[in-house]
Amino acid sequence: MTMRILTCTLSCILGVAAAAAGQGAKPAPAAASRDANLEAYVQLLRSDLRANKSALIADVMQFTEAEDKAFWPVYRDYEKALAALNDDRQKLVLDYAATGGLVSDEVADRTVKGAFALDARRHTLLASYYENLKKAMPAKTAARVVQVEHQFLLLLDLQIASALPIAQ
Repeated sequence: MTMRILTCTLSCILGVAAAAAGQGAKPAPAAASRDANLEAYVQLLRSDLRANKSALIADVMQFTEAEDKAFWPVYRDYEKALAALNDDRQKLVLDYAATGGLVSDEVADRTVKGAFALDARRHTLLASYYENLKKAMPAKTAARVVQVEHQFLLLLDLQIASALPIAQ
């Protein structure tokens, strides 16, 4: 099951990466072009993952009818909260990307602390999601849902991190 999730999710991410790479046909200054491409890439990645994520979750989880009915309202609430958090994350990523990796100590410190704060918020949100899921379904099923979600989050993190320059 885990391999199927990773394969499907990686295919989705790689497809989005290929589509984003094809954007921006007009030549522009390197920094402006990079920032525009990264912003377009993040938007494309988020929208495509959301569209495919629900289908992948349904396919991987194989919910019973009762679990399915209980799951989706909890999931929608979680996704709304995650989208708000991801908006903040996107701003941090784009602000950092705009530097091209050339940062002062102050900017580096602010960026890292901002990333830690976002990670803590996301961890708290995921823990809350699990607690809400447990109210709607058995803990074992809720745990599987959280495992699947965690894999999505890790893959998304990896894809974004690999697109960012290392701090100089």
